[in-house]
Amino acid sequence: MVVKLATGLASGSLGLISEALHSGTDLVAALLTFFAIGVAVRPADSSHPYGHGKAEHLAALAEAGVLLLVSLAVGALAVARLTGRIEIETSTAWWVFAAIAVVIAIDISRTLVSFRAAREYSSPALASNALHFGSDLAGTLAVLTGLLAVRSGWPDGDSLAALFVAFLVVTAAVRLIRRNVDVLMDRAPAEAVRIASEAIATLDPPVEVRRLRLRQAAGRTFTDVVIGVSPGAAVGQGHAVADRVEEAVHGVLPDSDVVVHVEPAAAETALRERVHESAMSVSRVREIHNLSVIELPDGFHVSLHLKLPGDLSLEEAHAIAEHVEGAIVRGVPEIVDVQSHLEPLAEPAAGRVADGDAAAVERLVCNAIGSLPRALRFLRTDEGVVVLLTLALDPAQSLAAAHATASSVEEQIRGAVPGVVEVIVHTEP
Repeated sequence: MVVKLATGLASGSLGLISEALHSGTDLVAALLTFFAIGVAVRPADSSHPYGHGKAEHLAALAEAGVLLLVSLAVGALAVARLTGRIEIETSTAWWVFAAIAVVIAIDISRTLVSFRAAREYSSPALASNALHFGSDLAGTLAVLTGLLAVRSGWPDGDSLAALFVAFLVVTAAVRLIRRNVDVLMDRAPAEAVRIASEAIATLDPPVEVRRLRLRQAAGRTFTDVVIGVSPGAAVGQGHAVADRVEEAVHGVLPDSDVVVHVEPAAAETALRERVHESAMSVSRVREIHNLSVIELPDGFHVSLHLKLPGDLSLEEAHAIAEHVEGAIVRGVPEIVDVQSHLEPLAEPAAGRVADGDAAAVERLVCNAIGSLPRALRFLRTDEGVVVLLTLALDPAQSLAAAHATASSVEEQIRGAVPGVVEVIVHTEP
């Protein structure tokens, strides 16, 4: 600042004087940055639970305001000189250019130092300092060009250089103001939101994301995620899903602070689970299967199979079924009708490992899926032969397709192998 001001006053160069005023703001900028970083690195406390990182953005915003005011003053002086309201003779002696060379060396060194530090520490305040110093370098080069034009016989070159400096500073100041106001106003960083959303969307099994909010301060991202899990999920299961979401966000935004809130899944997506929970809340109900939920114009209708102890009388079993139906209607108000089918709970049956027609079963399986079964066993019970079968299927196919294949194999074995009363098929990739 001293070199520019002294040389500008001695030579009458408005460009150098304007650059001196511009550099005069660097002292304020550096002090603001020094103060802001000293505050920003303080750890979070009870009054500032998210830390003090926004102090850097406040400092950068103040610096941008100073830059804007100085640039307007420089522009006004340049216009006054171009219109003849101010008459100043400009000297282009060798010592003027020597002083500019010294200034350029200083501008380059401090720009590089600030830029490297800003990149290493992800500091907005240091980044604004680097931009500020870089605009000083551009301004000094413009002044050098203007003085060369004056030396060549074009006296307005110095004033035009001063106007160019003012334009550079206004552009930099507006950019700084916009960027830091966005952070202070908690504007969502669009790119960070996009990559966080994509990272969560790739989770398997899928996670229901109800809300995703991001904001940034001092180079750090704060992420709030609300997810839905099944109402029947245990606390540990919900926590495990939240951990998966947190890891996914950290994977794409390593320095982010992630908070995941878990809520019960939407009623329409958890209707089956709620029906099942209501039915199982009734004592003496041992098993529920073939649960179907059908939506009709008047509401949802439910059908299910109940397994109860086989020694119950029909009257007792019917009373439990009515209790189950009532529990479902009370627990799930969307249900308007429940139809239950009663089955006895089978007692453990005596059995033993037996030989069977393995060749026939293997032939049927090979025709159905193109390969032999991974495992095959025959058990003999009082009712007949039970076949235990393990099939290896394409891991990419859907569960519905795998179930259809297993059902087809079961039917073929029952029809082709005499004495088989039950076929239990286990499918795996």
